[in-house]
Amino acid sequence: MDIRNNPSPSLLDRMRAHRLTTTFTLLATLSIGILVGSVITQNVSGKEQSVDTSDAKPIVIPSPVTLSNGFAQIVKEVGPAVVNINTEEIPKPTANRRNRRGMQQSPDDGDDSQQGDMQDFFNRFFGGQGGPDDGDGVAGAERRALGSGFIVDPRGYIITNNHVVDKADKIFVKLSTDPDNQVGNEGRPAHVIGVDKDTDIAVIKIDTDKPLPTIKLGNSDGAQVGDWVLAIGSPFSLSQTVTAGIISAKDRSIDERGPNGLSQSQFQRFIQTDASINPGNSGGPLVNMAGQVVGMNTAIYTQSMGSVGLGFAMPSNTIAKIYNMLIGPEHKVVRGSIGISFQSGVSSAVNRMYGISSGVIVSTVTPTGGAAKAGIKPGDAIISIDGRDIKGGDDLVNDISARKVGSTVKLGYLRDGKKAVADVVIGDRAKTYAELAGGGDDDDSGPATSDAGKTTLGITVSTIPPAIASRTGISKGVIVTTVRPGSFADEIALGKGAIITEINKKPVTDEASYRAIVSTLKSKDDVVFVIHSPLQKNSGNTYVGGTLP
Repeated sequence: MDIRNNPSPSLLDRMRAHRLTTTFTLLATLSIGILVGSVITQNVSGKEQSVDTSDAKPIVIPSPVTLSNGFAQIVKEVGPAVVNINTEEIPKPTANRRNRRGMQQSPDDGDDSQQGDMQDFFNRFFGGQGGPDDGDGVAGAERRALGSGFIVDPRGYIITNNHVVDKADKIFVKLSTDPDNQVGNEGRPAHVIGVDKDTDIAVIKIDTDKPLPTIKLGNSDGAQVGDWVLAIGSPFSLSQTVTAGIISAKDRSIDERGPNGLSQSQFQRFIQTDASINPGNSGGPLVNMAGQVVGMNTAIYTQSMGSVGLGFAMPSNTIAKIYNMLIGPEHKVVRGSIGISFQSGVSSAVNRMYGISSGVIVSTVTPTGGAAKAGIKPGDAIISIDGRDIKGGDDLVNDISARKVGSTVKLGYLRDGKKAVADVVIGDRAKTYAELAGGGDDDDSGPATSDAGKTTLGITVSTIPPAIASRTGISKGVIVTTVRPGSFADEIALGKGAIITEINKKPVTDEASYRAIVSTLKSKDDVVFVIHSPLQKNSGNTYVGGTLP
């Protein structure tokens, strides 16, 4: 009898059998689960069931709790002194009020002569709400605008921005206790006590039969970057709006310059904050954690007229100084002046040419000013005041403007590399500034040009056309007719239309003298031009220069 041996199953066969067993087990388990779930839920419906909630406890709102940040307490203390300011400008026929840039004029456009190209990016927020000009100089309705302010004297004296009340025919003030949006109640009439356009500060007053709540000014010199601050005002007509942030920078300036190159903001040094500031906040207080005003919200940096986290406030120390002068007998601010304009921020090549490391180079000297009478001339470099070295233009302006009109100051200066000292009498800046400003109209030029220096400098020049010579009072020199892109002249911002009167301290009287000077220039030489605007008379010297490649 044959006996057969059954071989044991292989490892692969055992794995296959085990996998099938596992699969069937899982399927069976899932089937049972589905069956049980169906049985359990067969009596469940979507209708609400009757449930006994007698054991549920109702929610109880707790008593108000004062938080530790202190913001609420500060707002309670200073809020009543913050006011809403509404203004009206009655339409007046004009020849043509077209904006100088061809853009629609908005209510926050001030005097065109006081605006610079920075205004496209740096918008004063007047917060206008209507009444635009129709383009032909006749407005169809009253121009209304909105701003803020704060009471500093219980008799009704209020500080705000000049651009809030500038050109307004009617000014109305609403206190924090006055009803909002009440028909026929525009607020309490106010009148202007005094304004200072240079710092954009104004003082107005309302009549009152009882003392009004006030807010105290603090010392802005003590404010530090990183300090908490609150901005209070009426953004977008929303009165008593509070936003919080920190001081993000100090001593900020916005270098807006007029067509004559004179700074329009020499006396504006701002506190920068990221506290949200919007149209209508203008003139409102920036308050520290002690409940004191350290600044007045004045401007925002924006390209959309909305807050982007960059707001600027005029420091309280400046506000107090201007306020005290505006409430004085003359109701105006008097600043000292020596009757010059100067150029700051010149290149190192210009400084080397004039032998200075700090100081300013005189561009224009007013004939009737103290500097002219003391013998100061264009091209002199002022380096000290009463024996103290000056750091730059801001240092000079701040020192001179704070001095009393009629007093005398010793100016140290350099002329042709030699030091000298002059006793200069301080004059009234308001009276001398107009002579520095000048004026003029556009014109065309046209004679034949010279290409001498085209290779070296990248420009062509011509004689000064008679019309421009008559307008500017400059008959000797040459005018730039073309500038090659990427050239040396282009790199140092020597532009088309500039009148050149000096190169490296050598006078340029005509094309021949220009060619003679240019022919001596070589690579690595410092080249400094004295140029003038072709649009104005008494435009003053402007210095541009650099090192030839």
